[in-house]
Amino acid sequence: MTQAGDAVRGGSPDSAVDRVADFYGAYIDAVSDGTDNLSEELRAHYLTEDLRQRLAAWEEANQADGVLRAQDVPTAWEVRYHDSGAGHLFTTVTLTWGTGPDAGHTRLAVQSDLSTKLISDIEDAPAGGQREAAGRPAAQA
Repeated sequence: MTQAGDAVRGGSPDSAVDRVADFYGAYIDAVSDGTDNLSEELRAHYLTEDLRQRLAAWEEANQADGVLRAQDVPTAWEVRYHDSGAGHLFTTVTLTWGTGPDAGHTRLAVQSDLSTKLISDIEDAPAGGQREAAGRPAAQA
């Protein structure tokens, strides 16, 4: 039962921003639940082949999940439109680590190809508060 003021979620298969949010929501659920191969299946569905290969190399070097840039699972996520141009859409994904006043945050810059709506790049967001407070994000390479 929803209460007045409860967050309502929606989306469109035509929106690249919604697809990034759908991916991160489902991916975090799958990793958190420890659901067999679902996280790999989600990667295959939402990420370009080139990005999957680059993530595998990043994960080998950093011993962490390249999608989350961490060894742990965040407690919350948020996706915001950032910019678009040259056939790409850019979103900022904020991952929350922990709860309450000690919660930390990691911000990721996520690029999607507008023609396919597939995620084609995931990087740490530029300086300006990309990592704050506590949490367990992976160390920078």
